[in-house]
Amino acid sequence: MLLEIALFLLLGIVAGTITGLIPGIHINLIGAFLVSFSATIFFSINPACLVVFISSMAITHTFIDFIPSIFLGCPDTDTELSILPGHEMLKKGLGYEAIILTAYGSLAAIAILGVILLPSLFIVSKTYELIKELIPYLLILASILLISIEKRKLPALLVFLLTGFLGVFILNTNLKEPLLPLLTGLFGSSMLIMSIKNKTKIPPQIISKPKTNLFRPMLGALIASPLCSFLPGLGSGQASIIGNLISKTDRKGFLALLGATNTLVMGFSFISLYVISKTRTGAAAAIQNLIGTLSWEIFILIIISIFISGFISFFLTVFLAKTFSKILDKLNYTALSYTTLILLSIVVFLVSGPIGFLILITSTLTGIYCISLNVRRTNMMGCLLIPVIIFYLI
Repeated sequence: MLLEIALFLLLGIVAGTITGLIPGIHINLIGAFLVSFSATIFFSINPACLVVFISSMAITHTFIDFIPSIFLGCPDTDTELSILPGHEMLKKGLGYEAIILTAYGSLAAIAILGVILLPSLFIVSKTYELIKELIPYLLILASILLISIEKRKLPALLVFLLTGFLGVFILNTNLKEPLLPLLTGLFGSSMLIMSIKNKTKIPPQIISKPKTNLFRPMLGALIASPLCSFLPGLGSGQASIIGNLISKTDRKGFLALLGATNTLVMGFSFISLYVISKTRTGAAAAIQNLIGTLSWEIFILIIISIFISGFISFFLTVFLAKTFSKILDKLNYTALSYTTLILLSIVVFLVSGPIGFLILITSTLTGIYCISLNVRRTNMMGCLLIPVIIFYLI
């Protein structure tokens, strides 16, 4: 049994690496596949092994998925904000450092999760209803602060409202995976088109260890991530915005914050599944569909899987970042941007259909317009903040 669990943990790490590196191949798709065939193809496999596979895959994905986001401008639904500072660092030859900063954040998140695990089991169960009532007002405050720090407040407000109502419209359609064309257009393909237009050239990447103070970004992640991990409609993007407003980090600190919130939100989603039986990520939903209510033994198995896969994933991320950094400047980045743009379009069409492709075009044009206004592109997170605020107030 122990060997089987170890094997499925390693397979989960491999699967998480693949889903992290390939744009559009999300862990939710793999989880849904496992659930769909758990009674047929996988009927002879111990459900505990599948749980280990899913949890290790999910944690590995939170480490690896920053690589295509920063190097190629291909955001996952949880890494769209990393494009903003990450791509700027890439153009200065600091892409490797940008990815390592996210990996530092994710690794620190694993350690934080270990420290606060037992207290959080008690706190989540006691504060869930209270926080549920407060969350729209916290998000309104976060939105006001987000716009207030801009020098050009009216254009920032326009970007926030424009993307917000675009998000409301798209998320209220019956489209499959609506976030894929929405976030890909606003944060991915719009940036790729601007890179092609500006004929961006990527310089040789410097392989060096980043130096930054992790205390403030980790504090922001620690406060914001639990809020977003057991309440519907909130993800690591919103957690990062709230966390950054709390800790007010610089560009490097923000990347570490993104890595930490991405991993912490995933980790806390398993805690909320165990404590209040609520699923806030596709991985947690897949586990619930496989085994129903979590027992204490299965929960401990998930936590062990998180620690082991997180530790291994950190070194795997460092290795992959170093490997890609050494070859990136040798590639034609304009041709690579065209190829990536075509790949993203195909993925959106296959996953979300023709309507999704039209939404991709709309959100791409919106993203280009917002970029032209010369305000922080974090204001485009209105596409998620406004729909969630409306969701909680109605």
